[in-house]
Amino acid sequence: MAKATSNLQTAPGHQVLAAAGKTLLRPGGIAATEQLWNWAGFEAGETVLELASSFGESAIAMAKRFGVRVVGVEKNPDSVARSRENIKSARLDHQIEIIEGDIFNLGAIDRQFDYVLAEAILTMQSVPGKKKLLSDIRHRLKPGGKFLSQEMLARDNEAQLHQLLSQVIRVNATPQSPAAWQQMYENASFEVQHFQARKMGLLNVGQLVRDEGLANTIRIARNLLANPELRSRVLEMRRTFLQHQDELGTLIVCAIAV
Repeated sequence: MAKATSNLQTAPGHQVLAAAGKTLLRPGGIAATEQLWNWAGFEAGETVLELASSFGESAIAMAKRFGVRVVGVEKNPDSVARSRENIKSARLDHQIEIIEGDIFNLGAIDRQFDYVLAEAILTMQSVPGKKKLLSDIRHRLKPGGKFLSQEMLARDNEAQLHQLLSQVIRVNATPQSPAAWQQMYENASFEVQHFQARKMGLLNVGQLVRDEGLANTIRIARNLLANPELRSRVLEMRRTFLQHQDELGTLIVCAIAV
């Protein structure tokens, strides 16, 4: 059953997709995340700060596969509670900590980390918000630490896309051009080590199955069929992404704090 959302017509896109049952809200999907982890070269015992850690899936996967210690920051109390339950079920309480808090208050975390992971976070901020967040991320990294991110990019018609996405997603999504993204990282004292543009397939059926698995994809489809209002919002987003697939994309970046 789809999760209740107070007003589906005005709710932000990520809440609508979560209400439909989607668990991974990344423009490049799990494949882009795997590439970031490959670039990271995690070693057991290293530390990772994950921004907007949601239900804890990535934190659990990193802790299990690489033996890293993860601190997640998540603002939504329900997501915090669910992630802590998931972590307890995975018996990783000793390795993963979830902090209920705002990603714009990273200064409250009095530690530095080997890595910071942020996926589809910067895109949803204004340009001043992007700059502040990048500065805060830089200060939470140890010297030589790595910032791992995947974001939406706009290959062309940025102003038009920003306006369109704000109408469809109901948030101020501002994907940048590859050159603008790179300049933003460099201005925040990062040295870009890896920088790769890919297609964005957030609501493509193939990526949906790869990210969610067949069972959850079927569950999402049933939720959409059962709820016309939910279906309308999701299909509106999907149509927009498909119509502008040549202009929109995913950018995955590994940058070193210098």
